[in-house]
Amino acid sequence: MTDTTRSTEAARTPDAARIAAQNDIFRRGVCLGVPCPAGTVFPAGKLVVTAAVLARGNAFLAACLEAIGTFEVFAPENDPDGHHDFGAMDVQGRTVWFRIDLYDRAYEYGSEAPDDLAATARVLTVLFPEDW
Repeated sequence: MTDTTRSTEAARTPDAARIAAQNDIFRRGVCLGVPCPAGTVFPAGKLVVTAAVLARGNAFLAACLEAIGTFEVFAPENDPDGHHDFGAMDVQGRTVWFRIDLYDRAYEYGSEAPDDLAATARVLTVLFPEDW
């Protein structure tokens, strides 16, 4: 393998730390309204909430968004790729999950360049485990 081949393969490997930072900015912005740091671009994306979570009412949803926006417990068992794309927490006695999926900008396929903001759109889903 030549150095050129190695560098080309490395260029195609998404940067997990960059994805995690982008997911954190997106999650905090969508859930808490926290602006992104100066000099950065807010990641494109959507917030999706399952019908079961919505059925619990606005106060419950607000508590979920607060818990998700402040979530910091990313451990190898729930974040094996280091992307900060999943979390589980207790909200008012219920287990709530969040999941961030990375799509192309048309929301048709998974992003081929998940660490590239110009090529990627996020979907943060709030759900109960039984909704999975």
